Amino acid sequence: MIYLDNAATTLIKPVSVGRAMLRAMQECASPGRGGHRAAMRAAELVYRCRETAAELFHVPDPSRVVFTMNATHGLNIAINSLVKEKTKVLISGYEHNAVTRPLRQRGAEIIVAESPLFDSEACLHAFEEQMGQAGLVICTMVSNVFGFILPIRKIAALCRARGVPLIVDASQAAGVLDIDFQALGAAFVAMPGHKGLFGPQGTGLLLCGQEGEPLLFGGSGSDSLLQEMPGYLPDRLEAGTHNVPGIAGLLAGMEYVRERGAEKIMDQECALLCTAVEELRDFAGAELFTGQEGMQSGVLSLRVRGMDCDEAANQLSERGICLRSGLHCAPFAHKSAGTLETGTLRMSFSPFVSESELRLCCQAIRELSQRKR
Repeated sequence: MIYLDNAATTLIKPVSVGRAMLRAMQECASPGRGGHRAAMRAAELVYRCRETAAELFHVPDPSRVVFTMNATHGLNIAINSLVKEKTKVLISGYEHNAVTRPLRQRGAEIIVAESPLFDSEACLHAFEEQMGQAGLVICTMVSNVFGFILPIRKIAALCRARGVPLIVDASQAAGVLDIDFQALGAAFVAMPGHKGLFGPQGTGLLLCGQEGEPLLFGGSGSDSLLQEMPGYLPDRLEAGTHNVPGIAGLLAGMEYVRERGAEKIMDQECALLCTAVEELRDFAGAELFTGQEGMQSGVLSLRVRGMDCDEAANQLSERGICLRSGLHCAPFAHKSAGTLETGTLRMSFSPFVSESELRLCCQAIRELSQRKR
């Protein structure tokens, strides 16, 4: 199998991740639910994961690192905390449904800072023009469809200057880009554990600059007499039993990122991106969506001329090659790029993808197109 769908989930993970999860299942009980050794081991593991995340993302207090099920869960907490009916929310033209659907549900007035693909200056200018009418800004750091790296630091500076709260979706950035929570000054930053952090599905992190409003209510292992959620983080936003094996795997994944370095991982993925572009650039059967150096992460969207994207993905799957096709849960991004009617075929990289595997994938794409024509 050649796996090139890492923007959805990094299926191939460091060996340490699975080992940590198995050990946690065998040795750890529930944190905060007892003083016995199994419960204390769980509590220590969970806190160590918070500390590691705080160090990796420059969060001054580990208690402001909240565990979630995924980035969608974290974004829902953030949006539930800051958005009321008719709140004017300014978003980029590259947001995921994990942002736009909760906004619709809350009755927000959505304003889109529209800009062309891979044009950072136009993106920033669009935010500048419409910032005055926004009560909240939500922006992704990297488009999950095209790998477009948005100018989040400059957008964050605009928000701070205007006193507008900012929610950041770091789903495609965590593990490959430097995320400085303190420097951003964001109200919330949400990220999944199962992508660039190499954790298992069912894990995520929400970095909290504000206290936040609970989305779930229940046991927290603290203040059990209260019939309200505790007023302090992280307990306030973590109702119910923690996913301790998942958190153990997430910790191992973040330790891998810390040891390798996000910059080196990004360089390796961008080298694979360059290889894919070189293999397909001169091939008339493929339309590539690429930006200048420094504007794109290890994600490449393309269309195979004369072929439906789903058809292409299915035929590649029959050859053991895993790519994703369609709208990738991000219709706003496709509208911005002019691909809403067709969607795209997306290949996305990780440090566990080899150059030879990638070349085989590109050869298969050429063969599909030539056979179709």
